[in-house]
Amino acid sequence: MIYEVKKPILGFENVLKVDFEEIDGLFATLRAIEDEVPTFTLVNPYQLREYSFDIPKDVQVLLDIEENSNVLVYNIVVLHNPITKSVVNFKAPLIFNQDNKTMAQFVIDDEEFIVIGDLLDKKDASN
Repeated sequence: MIYEVKKPILGFENVLKVDFEEIDGLFATLRAIEDEVPTFTLVNPYQLREYSFDIPKDVQVLLDIEENSNVLVYNIVVLHNPITKSVVNFKAPLIFNQDNKTMAQFVIDDEEFIVIGDLLDKKDASN
């Protein structure tokens, strides 16, 4: 599914459209449309641990998120071999509004959130 990037992916400000593809309930891929680079592996954080935050108002406005909007949340994962060494960026989630095909990334402004956590570590993401 093609999404318009309304707030850039950190470090990839030139990426304006992305192709999001769910692989299964845990993993997805995100690929830039213009260059096909970068390609990210994403993970559904809710399949890994307790994870909650408030979407900032500016992101809600950019993505036109309302109370009944169909929203997905994913995090970028860096896969390593073995997979137990893989890490997830819980500090900067990707938000997808499925209703209007827009997405954004933002940094959670809370010191309690860790920037990177182990993929298979079942601890609370806010610790």
